[in-house]
Parts: sequence; C-alpha cells; structure tokens
Amino acid sequence: MIRFGTPEYSRITLSLALGSFLVFSNLYLLQPMLPSFAAHFTISETQVNWLFASTTLALSFSLVPMAVLSESIGRKPVMMFGLFSIPVLSALMLFGDSFLFLVMCRALIGIALAAFAAVAVAYMAEELDQHAFSMAIGTYIAANSLGGIAGRISGGLLADNFSVHIAIEVMMVVTLIGVVSVQYLLPKQRNFTPSSNTLRHQHRAIAGHFKNPKVWFAMLIGGLNFALFVNLYSVMGFRLVAAPHNIPVGLASLIFICYLGGTFSSRCAGHWSKRYSAIVGMLLGTVVSMAGMWIAAFESIAAMLIGLLMISFGAFFTHTLAYGWVGQTATHNKATATALYLVHYYIGGSLGGFLLLYCWQHGGWPSVLIGGSMLYIAMFAAIVYLKRVSKQHEEDEPTNMTRLERS
Repeated sequence: MIRFGTPEYSRITLSLALGSFLVFSNLYLLQPMLPSFAAHFTISETQVNWLFASTTLALSFSLVPMAVLSESIGRKPVMMFGLFSIPVLSALMLFGDSFLFLVMCRALIGIALAAFAAVAVAYMAEELDQHAFSMAIGTYIAANSLGGIAGRISGGLLADNFSVHIAIEVMMVVTLIGVVSVQYLLPKQRNFTPSSNTLRHQHRAIAGHFKNPKVWFAMLIGGLNFALFVNLYSVMGFRLVAAPHNIPVGLASLIFICYLGGTFSSRCAGHWSKRYSAIVGMLLGTVVSMAGMWIAAFESIAAMLIGLLMISFGAFFTHTLAYGWVGQTATHNKATATALYLVHYYIGGSLGGFLLLYCWQHGGWPSVLIGGSMLYIAMFAAIVYLKRVSKQHEEDEPTNMTRLERS
C-alpha cells in the first residue's frame, strides 16, 4: 500500500484531484445560467431545473453500472473513458438550440461524468494506506469544490459577457487539456484484481450494502446533504437576479466563490477523521450548514454571502466524512459501495432542486426555509440513527470475539 508523502501518493492525489476538478467544472457549468435559460425559453424555474437535474439523474443512475464494469476491466480504463467522452459530448451541445436537445446532451454528459465519479474513491481505497487515504480524500473533495467554483463562475461570466456557446467551448478545451494530463499522471493500479463475479453476485453485493445500516444511513445523509447544499445555491441565484436586487447573471455567479468554505472544510474533515468521531463531525457540519441557511434569510448581500459560506463549509465537512465512512466501512465491493453513496448523493441533488425551487416559486425564501428545515430534520434523524447502530456494532464485537475464543 502507498504511504502518505511518497512520490506515488503525490501522483495519485494530483491526478485524481485534477479529474475531480474537471468533472465538477462540467457538472455545474450551466447552473448559474438557469435564470437566463428560463427567460430565453420562457419556462418556469422548476422546468428549467431539468438542465441541471438531467445531468445529475443520468449520473446517479450510471454510477453503479460503471462501478460494476470497473470491477472487471479495472478502475483507470473506466475513468479515462468517461473523461475523454466529456469534451466530445460538450461539442455535441453546440449543434442544437432546443431546450429538449440541451437536456438530452446534458444527460449524456452525466453518464460520462459517472465513469470517473464512481471509481476514483475505490482506486484510492485500494492503492493507499489508511492515513494516506484519509488525507487524499480530503484533497479529492476539495478539488470537487474548486471545480464547482470554476465551472459556475466561468459559465456565468462567459455566458453573460460573450455567449453560452463560448462558455461551452472554453470548458471543452480546458477539459481536453486536463484529461490528457490525468492520463499521463495517474499510475496503473498495483492492488487491483479483476473480478469474474456474475451479475447475480453483483446484485447480491448491492443488496448487502443496503442491508448494512452503517453504510446505508451514511448514503442517506449524503443524499439529504446534497439536496440542500446545491439547491440552496440555485435558489439564491434566482433570488439575486430578481427584485429588489436585480443583479446580472454574470455578477450573481460570483456567489459561488463561497464554495471556498467547502474547499477549506473538506481538508479540515480529513484531519478531523484522524482524531475524532466521523459521526460527530457529520452532526457538526449539519448544524453549521443549517445555521447558514437561516442567516441567509436576511435581505442583505453580506448576510447572504456569510450564509452561503457556512452552508458550503458545513455541507462539504459532512460530505467528506460520510463519503470516507462508506469507503472504509463497506466490507466488500468498495467501488459499488462508494458508487451507491453517490447515487443517493446525486438523486438527492436532483429531487431537492424540484422541492426547493418549487418552494421559492410559490413562497419565496420563507417557504424555502420551511422546506429546507424539513430536510435538515431528516438529516439529524439519520445521523442519530447512524450513531446508534455504530455503537451497537461496537458493543457486539467483543461478544462475538468471546464466542469465537470459546469455540
């Protein structure tokens, strides 16, 4: 296993962080443009959300098949196929202007993104020792947030000052250059053994993850967390471009600089997990994120930015700990387990958008506070239950060891 601080560790961390940056830059490229697309196609906020939801839903439903495929042919081939597909599919978007065509293209991009997202953490878990893995996943998720910032801000500014086509073209070129770099930097796996398991075995493995409450409730926490985090940003975008603020889309996209709170907290979570309870950390992150939502209720740009910083800090802190928890707690088929976590994560992001944007459309931010608080309460309940089942598991282990010694 590769140790922290070695040249191999640096290459793996850098290449997977770069891949993560590219994936999330492309995933969120169109999010700041949603108000513009709604106006251009004369559709509602809930309808235009399909431009984002189609990508996240396609991504979520493709994660497990990509993870299963990687169990047979290897992690790197699957990741690289997905990354090289992204600029090709982005070019396809330039040949149509109907809303349905754009939604379909974004869905195909979601499938390509899944090929990398489903496998990267499993690659790290298999190649790195426990300490190196804890540090690497913090860097990996920090790259998530940086990619989200870069994609949203570049998309908003380029579309506002030039055109949507220019924004897509620039991202396409940057992605191609980055993918070539990942291909060169990422080492071939040493600790991967191809699996010849049947599809029936894979179904059994998936069922096993759902039956393990220590794994499944962490997945549920991830889904609720992302449902809140990403869609509170979407709602804030609509809030800023509407009266009384009337901020241009390009300028409003600068709110995504607040993602830097998540970049910082994901690194902090890596250090936290080495010393303290991951479950307590998830609870702490959720409290900070919820407080940010309520602070952002004030009709003040400063209050909104502070609220978004807190939402980002808390959400990424929780996400890093929950994601790492699944990768380390799953007893078998780790790639499938981490893929299932992301399935919950992105389905939560897709469905949460329809809920929170519906609340915004029919009741403004006060209604968003009610809908968001319901999701936070569900998160608290899931964290408390995860703590309970983990404690029960720890209490059962000595009893099982005693039985084995007697037998």
